[in-house]
Amino acid sequence: MALLLRSLSKARVFHPYSPSLTSRTLISWSRCNSPQSRDVTTSRRSYSAIPSAKSPFRSNLLRILRNEIEYQSEYAPPHQPATEFKSFTVQDRPGEQCIVMKGGFGEDETIKMEATMFDGFVTVPRTGLDASGSDVRLHISLLVDISKSDGSEDMEFLCSVWPNRIQIQNLYMRRDKITGQPYLGPKFGSLKYDFQAAVKEFLRVRGLDSELCFFLHEYMMNKDRIELIQWLRKLNSFIAK
Repeated sequence: MALLLRSLSKARVFHPYSPSLTSRTLISWSRCNSPQSRDVTTSRRSYSAIPSAKSPFRSNLLRILRNEIEYQSEYAPPHQPATEFKSFTVQDRPGEQCIVMKGGFGEDETIKMEATMFDGFVTVPRTGLDASGSDVRLHISLLVDISKSDGSEDMEFLCSVWPNRIQIQNLYMRRDKITGQPYLGPKFGSLKYDFQAAVKEFLRVRGLDSELCFFLHEYMMNKDRIELIQWLRKLNSFIAK
């Protein structure tokens, strides 16, 4: 899925908040294993071994972390994540940035969807009486896999999920034996309108509609709060040792 979602992210233009920027901050294995990085680690350990230098800073950091945990837990506290939506089961992955939804259609179709947490946004001008300024619309990447029981090729969709609509980016066929990046077909928006409308209806009757958009955005809002609190608790636990 990661390879396919990277392909989708390259096809979109978003503001700076995106997974590609986050990934560039990760330290490569070569850097971690270099002599220079080992020297830095050693010097840090030597510095942290001085109680008088470490204790005040650690105590202050722990205090800040615990205050933040308390604030986040009391302000808009997260609720228990849903485990189903209509005919789909919902499998959360604590500590990860995606969820899996599974369902079926008819007698021989299996539908599997993998949705990311918010990975981008766009700003749109406000309309109506209060038309000043702009609003932010968050983005979710969605990979939809539709397979049949006869073992034929799977039909897969790369989609953008906005608060009120699903935008298809690519439609392609995939075999399990293909290990490389599959041909993603032409850009969906470049295809004939009648064909696009038929494909959208194909997905709509299988449950990919505006209600799913609303569910995913509400779910990810809640998951974002859950993951933030857990992240803060893990930091607090590590520093407190």
